[in-house]
Amino acid sequence: MRTLVISDLHIGARLGQDVLTRPEPLRRLLEALQDVDRLVLLGDIVELMAGRPAQAMAAAEPIMRSVAAGLGNGAEVLIVPGNHDRPLVRGWVRKRQPELAVNTDVPLDATAPLKRLVSWFGAVPVSVHYPGVWLSDRIWATHGHYLDFHLLPKSAFGMTRGLLGRLPRDQATPADYERGHRPSTGPINRWLPRPLAVLLEDAAEIARASTMPQIRRHLLREENALLTSRLLSLQMRRASIPAIARVVHRLGVDADWLVFGHVHRLGPLPDDVAGDWVGPDGLMRVVNAGSWLYEPALVHRASPPHPYWPGGSVVIEDGQPPRAANLLEQLNEDELK
Repeated sequence: MRTLVISDLHIGARLGQDVLTRPEPLRRLLEALQDVDRLVLLGDIVELMAGRPAQAMAAAEPIMRSVAAGLGNGAEVLIVPGNHDRPLVRGWVRKRQPELAVNTDVPLDATAPLKRLVSWFGAVPVSVHYPGVWLSDRIWATHGHYLDFHLLPKSAFGMTRGLLGRLPRDQATPADYERGHRPSTGPINRWLPRPLAVLLEDAAEIARASTMPQIRRHLLREENALLTSRLLSLQMRRASIPAIARVVHRLGVDADWLVFGHVHRLGPLPDDVAGDWVGPDGLMRVVNAGSWLYEPALVHRASPPHPYWPGGSVVIEDGQPPRAANLLEQLNEDELK
């Protein structure tokens, strides 16, 4: 069986950096799907947290229908939502937090957005899992947003949090992470009826996400792309990988390999130090699927192979370890912008 894992498509992104809306990147992806038995969409498929979900879903529909048409007979699709497409499962997850396991099967009609997304795949078999899924007996995949809880600030680009705060401890469950997921909107929540409190929390989450492009535009300048990408690669090794390994340990996931997304950093690549992509106990190896965003603040004047070049994927074949691969490394800036 040949499995292709892609993550962080962010279709409908506010700044138009989602490369699958361009013809050539989409053609390259469809070409790669021809010999795939299983496609894993590992979170942040659609950008549903930037304040305009209707436009994002409209942009994603023709792309996902093309993906479905590009899969061969007998191929299947696995969907594992992340934090930016969490509305696909959010309502269902909130009602069933105590029941969540590390590979919970989610009904295809759990929410209206999820039902709509699944419908785009037509006759292709689809299954949905949250917060992760076993791809084999020894390979576990998750989007990876739980790692944020072990960083300060609570972000994929934070620093090691240490023992600060109320973090999920050993023998944690997904519910422990889910309970801390919602943004704080102050003590007023405690006095509101639960339906109103949920609406307030959702509004706060959308408001926070809607400001992110402006923040990134001012703080991450194109002329600093080389320095920024190197600093984020260092942060990945020193903070993000230890944080996701801590999540896996505390959830009790016994895996040889972890496949995740979220941090947009494809790897390990040939020039990476292998030891940086191993869990603290030296047993579990880590591989990241990168992203499908063209981010000038990271790749300006760069050329592939580059850890933040869009088109990242993870390929898994029977009897072989997962490997990071870029499907768009032959494309130039003009074909991606």
